[in-house]
Amino acid sequence: MRPLTEEETKVVLGKLSKYIGDNVKLLVDRPDGSYVFRLHKNRVFYVKEQIMRWATNVARKQMLSLGTCIGKFTHGGKFHLVITALDILAPHAKHKVWLKANSEQQFLYGHNVLKGGLGRITENTPTYQGVLVYSMNDTPLGFGVAAKSTQDCRHIDPGTTVVFNQADIGQYLRSEDQLS
Repeated sequence: MRPLTEEETKVVLGKLSKYIGDNVKLLVDRPDGSYVFRLHKNRVFYVKEQIMRWATNVARKQMLSLGTCIGKFTHGGKFHLVITALDILAPHAKHKVWLKANSEQQFLYGHNVLKGGLGRITENTPTYQGVLVYSMNDTPLGFGVAAKSTQDCRHIDPGTTVVFNQADIGQYLRSEDQLS
């Protein structure tokens, strides 16, 4: 496990800021302790600094994971957030989308969110902004990218895509063998 390089840090924080904006600084400087990002086998982990120091006693080859995996780097150098980052993103999200009960299941099957299934959306959400997707009782279901802005959502048909699905909690079941 090693610290992120400056370039890797820019890429990771850039991706996180797409979903939580300026609240990225709240991830590192928290009142309950200091947290860090670490890279291990192309995966980026978010871990409390004290626990990371204790983990230095474990050999790198024997280390499987530490903290919460928030994403992974592809061979092309791009960074993809994974569903395990949902618990970290949810408390700090700036733009949110709530789904009606009848469209939650479709979203959890990996489909995009249609206007007909949209319960509500935060004001001033721009197009192609990262959004967190919630059920109507405020349970985080996943995250995606807004296909339409808040203003556009008021004037489109019910069959138009509003949010592109990036990750959802249904992935735990669909991709069970690939999550390790």
